[in-house]
Amino acid sequence: MPDDPAPLEIARAPGRVGLMGDHMEYNEGLALTAAIDLDTWIALRRRDDGIVRMVSRHSRDAGTFRIGSLRPGVEGRRRSWSNYVAGTAWSLREAAIPIAGFDGIVETALPIGGGLGSSAALELASALALIGRNRVLAPAALAAIAQRAERDYLDIDAGILDQLACAAGREGRALMVDCRSLETRQVVLPFGVRVVVCDTGEKRDPSLALTALRRAECARAVALLAEKLPGLCSLRDLDVASLRRHRAGLPEHLAARAEYVVSENARVVATAAALETGDLDALCRLFAESHASLRDRYEAGSPALDAMVDVARAVPGVIASRTMGIGLGGCTVNLVLADAVPALVAAAARDYDALTGLRSRVYAVAVVDGAGLLRP
Repeated sequence: MPDDPAPLEIARAPGRVGLMGDHMEYNEGLALTAAIDLDTWIALRRRDDGIVRMVSRHSRDAGTFRIGSLRPGVEGRRRSWSNYVAGTAWSLREAAIPIAGFDGIVETALPIGGGLGSSAALELASALALIGRNRVLAPAALAAIAQRAERDYLDIDAGILDQLACAAGREGRALMVDCRSLETRQVVLPFGVRVVVCDTGEKRDPSLALTALRRAECARAVALLAEKLPGLCSLRDLDVASLRRHRAGLPEHLAARAEYVVSENARVVATAAALETGDLDALCRLFAESHASLRDRYEAGSPALDAMVDVARAVPGVIASRTMGIGLGGCTVNLVLADAVPALVAAAARDYDALTGLRSRVYAVAVVDGAGLLRP
């Protein structure tokens, strides 16, 4: 133990919630998201020998690696939590960004695998821990570093929305993201309305199989429509009138996928406007339409998610409720008047659990700033 240890620092990154626009990322559409106060922290002391050593309360496996020795490959594809840190270190190193090793303890308030950005939060907290205070990266650059860690080191074909939301979040504001250009716009949330996440207790499918299938179906729909609409590159560029004119040329399941994408993209814009004007009736309608379209047109849902939404909607003061994420287990997202949050918590524990035999968890979250480095 050195006589004069390095000062303790804390790197923090929030989770994220999807308000509207699921599956828009690979369709180059719009998405509405927010950073939430289910944080991941790394408490660390810096080292000058290029070694990273970490432990986590949530795993018996410790992580140790030398930054200069990291290589993508078999080790990078092993789904250990510490490889998300290693992948982030590799991504920063490949970008020629100066980094240093550390001894760290990892803690998180995020449910692992719940669709709330737990991997992105770990990557962003790791990036901040590795970079330190001597260099500041813009949120978009930080998110790109984290995405590259997943894509090229861990071999996960994932987008950048989780990382961008966790990096660029602002307190009290949602983030509207153009998934093609990565341009963002802050959207003020209505006063007195809480964001509440209801975990169904149904294990979320960790595979990317459904996303890969829907992505391929959307690409096929674009290819068929482009025969009649030259220059069409994405379902994001399709409008309702054009889809209606050419719908008969698509197999029914591809037409349904296109209908979901076109309508959901429009709902993102409408939801942002309703949030900014405090139009609670519109939010109720838009969330209900999104939930039904994801289930019926995109065929991504489950009875447990439907049950949780039904239970929430029956609670006075719950403004809106919908499935969040890929739609196979996991969570719903709800907009709730602040005074009604306890009633929703009670209804989930009483009615939903009795109805499904599953055990729910409810998180009344605050919308917070993005990732940052703190000094205690």
